[in-house]
Amino acid sequence: MVPSILSIGTALPETRLGQDATRDLFASQPGLDRRTQRIIHAAFDASAIDTRHTVLPELAGLPASGLRVRDARGALLAPTTGARNDEYRRSAPALFAAAATDALAGAGLAPGTVTHVVTISCTGLFAPGPDYRLVRDLGLRADVQRYNLGFVGCAAAVPGLRLAAHIAASDPTAVVLVVSAELCSLHLRSSSDPEQIVASSVFADGAAAAVVTADPAHEALDRLELDGFGTQLIPDGEKDMFWTIGDTGFEMTLTAQVPRLVGLHARTAMPDLLGPSAGIDAWAIHPGGRSILDRVEGALGAPDGALDASRDVLRTHGNMSSATILFVLDELWTRGTVDGARIGLMAFGPGLTVEAARLVRRGARQPRELSEPRVRETVAG
Repeated sequence: MVPSILSIGTALPETRLGQDATRDLFASQPGLDRRTQRIIHAAFDASAIDTRHTVLPELAGLPASGLRVRDARGALLAPTTGARNDEYRRSAPALFAAAATDALAGAGLAPGTVTHVVTISCTGLFAPGPDYRLVRDLGLRADVQRYNLGFVGCAAAVPGLRLAAHIAASDPTAVVLVVSAELCSLHLRSSSDPEQIVASSVFADGAAAAVVTADPAHEALDRLELDGFGTQLIPDGEKDMFWTIGDTGFEMTLTAQVPRLVGLHARTAMPDLLGPSAGIDAWAIHPGGRSILDRVEGALGAPDGALDASRDVLRTHGNMSSATILFVLDELWTRGTVDGARIGLMAFGPGLTVEAARLVRRGARQPRELSEPRVRETVAG
């Protein structure tokens, strides 16, 4: 059997942020001039986001459950990087475990069947890390082989799936659990810098997991074959999207050139994998932001509605960094693509880097009503 995704699981912190209320919080911070307030309103209003989730209840005006990010007057504080990372260490494991549990349940597999774990995150660090915690929290076997992709950015789930495909191809008995969890809201801050304002308007928290195997015993199941992968560095993008670690959190830079560069190279970066001759039937595109989706849609020459799954995930969950593309793929899959449909997947990360995959739908999962819940919400901590 071709290495395939048997299921995707997702999880969210329980605190939901309304975009308008979050905009007003950031715009009302002391010391901001009227120009900065106008930029904040413009960035949040143009984001095409309605709601996001966070592990920080104080951002929604609720009592703090861990890291303090607002003072008694409601002004945003500036916790140290160490304090933010302490909250990551406290809150991230529950999201990793919830998404992984959801994925295993969807595949009908017990935790003891997992042979390999791949964990992905760029919003916090600790050791022993999330890979170790998954073994303990899910009751996995002690001899599970563990790998971690850290600080790769929004595109990291694709190389995570690529690693899982290589493992499964080399050992058909392997069951690989790929889990991404990102707590982007830990690093949001009040700022007059337009690039930091854009980051504050789009980033959010969430986790997603996929079960990958090539075991022929699962060949009759509804699944997504991992048919090919590609990666490409976009010229001249190194200074337009990058992460650094500052004294008060991780600092994300997103210049206004990112949508243009992504759109310019989206279709031409990997013509053999995703070009016209590949016959792509459906698209799963990382929703880094509304303007990125607009540019990619134009570059692909995609019909109206082709990126609806990406736009819906952006609207309801924002940009959850590396976990987001798995949410999009799950949404697209669950809506009911036909047996044999070829799915083109693209995500974008620092560099600029384009990570891509081609998948083939096998099976016939019944489409669900879109009003049904699509994610598991969990209390992180």
